[in-house]
Amino acid sequence: MRLADHLIEFRNRFLICAVAIIVAMVGGFLLTDAAFEVLRQPIDALNESRGGGVSINFGNVTTAFDLRLQMALTLGVVIASPVWLYQAWMFLMPGLRKGERKYVLGFLGAAIPLFLGGVVLGIIIMPRIIEVMATFAPTEDTIWYDAKTYYSFVLTLCLAVGIAFVVPVILVMLNFAGVVEGRAILKAWRVAVLICALFGAIATPAADVLSMFLLMVPMIVLYFLAVGISMLNDRRRRKRDAAEAAATLDA
Repeated sequence: MRLADHLIEFRNRFLICAVAIIVAMVGGFLLTDAAFEVLRQPIDALNESRGGGVSINFGNVTTAFDLRLQMALTLGVVIASPVWLYQAWMFLMPGLRKGERKYVLGFLGAAIPLFLGGVVLGIIIMPRIIEVMATFAPTEDTIWYDAKTYYSFVLTLCLAVGIAFVVPVILVMLNFAGVVEGRAILKAWRVAVLICALFGAIATPAADVLSMFLLMVPMIVLYFLAVGISMLNDRRRRKRDAAEAAATLDA
């Protein structure tokens, strides 16, 4: 295809993705009440433990509506993910070789569940983080969380954990592409464990060791799982290369 044809195809697929997300935003807007309930659970728990004085603050007249739009957009992107992932796949697929298509499809099949699993884990540890951080506020004072800031904190936490869970899949993809060997990934295990520990410490309060381990341990397990898959792939590649070399010598 000519460059102009590629740009036209990109525009058409982008418009399909945009329409799908906008339509999904309508459904996402209807789900914002349920999302608010999830966000409000840590606040209700704090109110019970502190005897009141904890609330989510909507500082401006339009804050509640603006926040619902942000939540609807986030939910719309998630709901419409099958559409925009399919459109992205169909746009990239003609430029890939047959073997590369298999790898990319495997990457998506592994990355999406891991990302969603990381998001769920972020939601699970989120109340614990908020509870621990609230302990630093004097019990005589009132805690008011700005609604937008509170939502941004939860969204950032969930996205960070979700992306962290996808990193091992990227390592496996680099191995399958022949960029890095499994032994090289394994040699860096000390650095990887340190990075996982630092990420767990940064993403969770320093006083909450339980949340840190809940985040750090799955990341380490996924890292060593990626090492195992990469080393098995290296062994399979060496056997294949040896068989091809033997066949060439026989010929």
